[in-house]
Amino acid sequence: MLSRTADHLYWMSRYTERAENTARMLDVNYQTSLLPQSAEVAKYGWQGLLSISELLPSYNKKHDQILPNEVMEFMVKDEDNPSSILSCLRAARENARAVRGALTTEAWETQNTTWLEVNRMLRAGEFERDPAQFFEWVKFRSHLSRGVTLGTMLQDEAFYFSRLGTFLERADNTARLVDVKFHALNSEFFGAATEEDQEYDFYHWSAILRSVSAFEVYRKVYRDVIKPERVAELLILRADMPRSLHASLHEVVGNLAKVANDQSAETQRRAGKLLADLQYARVDEILATGLHAYLTQFLDRVNELGGRISQDFLVPAH
Repeated sequence: MLSRTADHLYWMSRYTERAENTARMLDVNYQTSLLPQSAEVAKYGWQGLLSISELLPSYNKKHDQILPNEVMEFMVKDEDNPSSILSCLRAARENARAVRGALTTEAWETQNTTWLEVNRMLRAGEFERDPAQFFEWVKFRSHLSRGVTLGTMLQDEAFYFSRLGTFLERADNTARLVDVKFHALNSEFFGAATEEDQEYDFYHWSAILRSVSAFEVYRKVYRDVIKPERVAELLILRADMPRSLHASLHEVVGNLAKVANDQSAETQRRAGKLLADLQYARVDEILATGLHAYLTQFLDRVNELGGRISQDFLVPAH
């Protein structure tokens, strides 16, 4: 397969997944900002969101202070921000347009309609009227895109490269979300907490679980009150949780094996090693050595994998 075609398919999927994950992160922040909390705590939450997305410097260039509405505008519709939802959906559509011949009609129509519709919605002020509803729509369009790809595309290299993009992006974003939220709740997680703290934490952790569609899953798996260490275990180590780091890396390794070429052996080895580390890790060990350090290292390894995939298969990295 032409490396240029593989590149467009890979990035089309990464940008679609990135738009969805940005919507998920904004949604959890928006929902938790509705809880009773001090202005300082609320500001810390929005600042964390910009940090996690590595957007704090570019936000600060345009804005004097961190205000919820300005952060949401910046991350949803700012065309100068390459990671905004609007920019991601545009990039996904541009990549799809470049390889229309490699996509089914349904897959192309889904991308194109999403792009046209998001412009209409933003012009009509639908985002400002109901941010939560807008975020749900972004998530739904991403689900639709994945479902149409799975349901209509021939399972050949084009399909595998688009799946590779999806799951590498998902691993990156889930790690960022877990990291920033554990970081933001800088309270003594595992120490004694007041009843009020526990109640606040319950809503906070519920919002985080909902942001990765894992609230019902948590209830089903643990049948217990929400505990931070179990949230971490579910989102990092559970192989049967679709958005966990383990499940995402399992897909990355599987799809890499399907597109393997003469120079990709080292990339496959590193992806396999990262998956093995997740398979045999225990959450108590991760927490004992420090969750932030663990996730930072994980993100470094995922970014390195992305770079190696670009080198091995794709045209020069974006």
